[in-house]
Amino acid sequence: MEKLFTNRTAVVTGGARGIGRAICQMLASHGARVAVNYQQNDKGANETLALIEKNAEKAILVKGDVSREDEVTRLMQIVREQLGPIDFLVNNAGIVRNEPHNEVTFANWKRMFEVNVDGVFLPTWAVKDEMIARKFGRIVNISSLAGIKIKKDMVHYATTKTAVISFTRHCAEAFAPHVRVNCVAPGMTATDMIHNADQDLVAKLLTETPLARVADPSEMASVVKFLLSDDSSFVTGQTIAACGGRC
Repeated sequence: MEKLFTNRTAVVTGGARGIGRAICQMLASHGARVAVNYQQNDKGANETLALIEKNAEKAILVKGDVSREDEVTRLMQIVREQLGPIDFLVNNAGIVRNEPHNEVTFANWKRMFEVNVDGVFLPTWAVKDEMIARKFGRIVNISSLAGIKIKKDMVHYATTKTAVISFTRHCAEAFAPHVRVNCVAPGMTATDMIHNADQDLVAKLLTETPLARVADPSEMASVVKFLLSDDSSFVTGQTIAACGGRC
């Protein structure tokens, strides 16, 4: 297999499980140096590291809360010191909550924005200047189908994911021409969120999905691979809805 990302350094936020882990595995399989960011899940992060070490040029764990500026500054400096200049950033970390509007509190709203929006802004701002100066950089933000389709019981979550799509478009224009910024909006994917969800609701959503199945996380990683690779060399500011047709 051709190794697409040899001699490239990638940071993946929220890499301890699910889509983030699959993205780390994809990057490692293509020869990248991979920094796996996570906040609390030490067990999951170490499992990810064990899965990718044999393929990655080098792989490290960088623990830190991407919604806090001081922690993002610290973890990015660790990456630079151990892996070199940052070429790729995948903003995958996020939280989700499904609840009716009358249960949404201001505290929940603020925390959703801290993680899902600040947690995309801060890592991006931590690497954009060096990417622009080096005239090379690729950023992929992970949004959600909820950022495109109306979700009446996900007012706060869906709003943050719409913000990520808008942030992607504006950054792509601002950082051009040498830094490309794109976005993936996953539909139902076989992660902990789906496994722990109301299975009657999952079954209903499957009836609305033309491909009639849940995605594997590796299928989201494949879209990220395209957006990081030279195959997407004329693509920036775009959001790919990988949703089995449910949009």
